[in-house]
Amino acid sequence: MQQSIVFANSERLRPPAGHYSHTCTAAGLVFVSGQLPVDVNGRPMTDRPFAQQAEQVLANLDACLEAAATNRSRLVQVRIYVTDMNSWPAFNQIYADWIGDIRPARVVAGVASLHFGLLVEIEAVALASA
Repeated sequence: MQQSIVFANSERLRPPAGHYSHTCTAAGLVFVSGQLPVDVNGRPMTDRPFAQQAEQVLANLDACLEAAATNRSRLVQVRIYVTDMNSWPAFNQIYADWIGDIRPARVVAGVASLHFGLLVEIEAVALASA
């Protein structure tokens, strides 16, 4: 039996500038491409403090999940990249407030730099809607 692959982009976000989709759904899973703190007009929020960048990244993740007809309650794994591990406690609190009682597997990695000089990036895997 051949599995289908569905690519989707959020109408709430600017279309990807590169050769990728916001989400790819296959085998019952939704894979969300790395989301940066970029506003709805596609402008990187480089001049904004870490907390605002983190909130935007999570809003972008919500938009991607919605485009794939799923939501944060179906997250299986979340990967977070930060350029300064000293920002991790702040992100962890923002994330905890955003996700509530849901506890998907999670990775945090400190990285030397991110595109546009931004401070945080997030990618995720969720269950597709039944």
